[in-house]
Amino acid sequence: MEKEISIQGEKRQTWIDWLRVSACFMVFVVHSTEPFYLGGEGALILTPSDVYWAAFFDSFVRACVPLFIIASSYLQFPLHYSTGEFVRRRAVRILVPFIIWTLVYALVLGEPMQNLHDLVYNFNYAAGHLWFVYMLLGVYVIMPLLSPWAAHVSRRELEVYLILCLFTTTFPLLRDYLADGELTVIYGPSGLPRQAVYPLWGECSWNAYGIFYYLCGFIGYLLLGLYFRRFVGEWSWHRTIAVAFPVYLVGFGITFGGFVSRAFESAACGFPVGGPVSLAVWWETTWTNDTIGVALMAIAWILFFRKINAEGRFYRHVLLPVSNASYGIYLMHLLILVPMSGVIRESFGIGTEGHLGILTTPVEILLSSVSAFILVTFISHLLHRIPKLGKYIIG
Repeated sequence: MEKEISIQGEKRQTWIDWLRVSACFMVFVVHSTEPFYLGGEGALILTPSDVYWAAFFDSFVRACVPLFIIASSYLQFPLHYSTGEFVRRRAVRILVPFIIWTLVYALVLGEPMQNLHDLVYNFNYAAGHLWFVYMLLGVYVIMPLLSPWAAHVSRRELEVYLILCLFTTTFPLLRDYLADGELTVIYGPSGLPRQAVYPLWGECSWNAYGIFYYLCGFIGYLLLGLYFRRFVGEWSWHRTIAVAFPVYLVGFGITFGGFVSRAFESAACGFPVGGPVSLAVWWETTWTNDTIGVALMAIAWILFFRKINAEGRFYRHVLLPVSNASYGIYLMHLLILVPMSGVIRESFGIGTEGHLGILTTPVEILLSSVSAFILVTFISHLLHRIPKLGKYIIG
């Protein structure tokens, strides 16, 4: 969701704009799919067909968040200006709009006074997508520290670190396998459930910092963006498809199969199947951003988008303005998407008993995603054009 900046006199990387807008729409698809496996006490799937539809749509677009980090790294990393200038730019671009929309969500969702109190410690859980900004700010904090190394790292050295980071993406699946199913659930001060992880390589009840702790998470995507920029040259379409397509299929198979197998395991006694939020968290094991399936799909998407360099009228007059407003689109989208999705589900019905039978669920997901994306994009574009204030609202 970064605005493009000129890097050492280079022209604008148009493929980044195509990626950013596409990834932003993918976020809408992810959140339009959630009502089909979340509900009731927390987790709820009404029909077997909803398992497959939810797994298909969510798996297809699940790499959206890593794509934002890779794009940001490609444009920003290593830093090409001072740390102070970097912090100043990020404060205006990221932090100010985040504060504004955090307050908006606090006032319109739930109990305003309690929400404002809780903001001292974390984001408003009713606006769960805001976790992304905290993660993004954490990546920004580490970028100045790693930049001197990144500026001089060799291809072979960077590849070694990328292999280690890719290895860590297997840990969620390994923990799940070693725990033989659903892990013990613990509850923090918020009351929200979190699975206790199976300890690996130095981790234990009194130490979470195992040997691979500092290579896990989104640092791998930061390094991946650097690798694409420094060491991956121009590929032909033939080579791109020959590599990206099978890599994507493997990643999709892992994410899709993981969700389906866990959902049907929970539904041994039939549908509907539901339970606490922790059950949905377990279903999502292969969907998390630090898992091998998502990482492989992110690599495939980057290879594909790097081939898109269209700069025609559609790009200049439609896609580019949307790209520039993408951060604001992300921040505000749940305010529009959630009620719109509810209206659409009420209109078309639920599950296979809906007006379109087995096609009810996919139509509702797509219609919610597209209609909300268009409306939120239009609103964000208008807000972005407000003189002097637009950049503080939208970023």
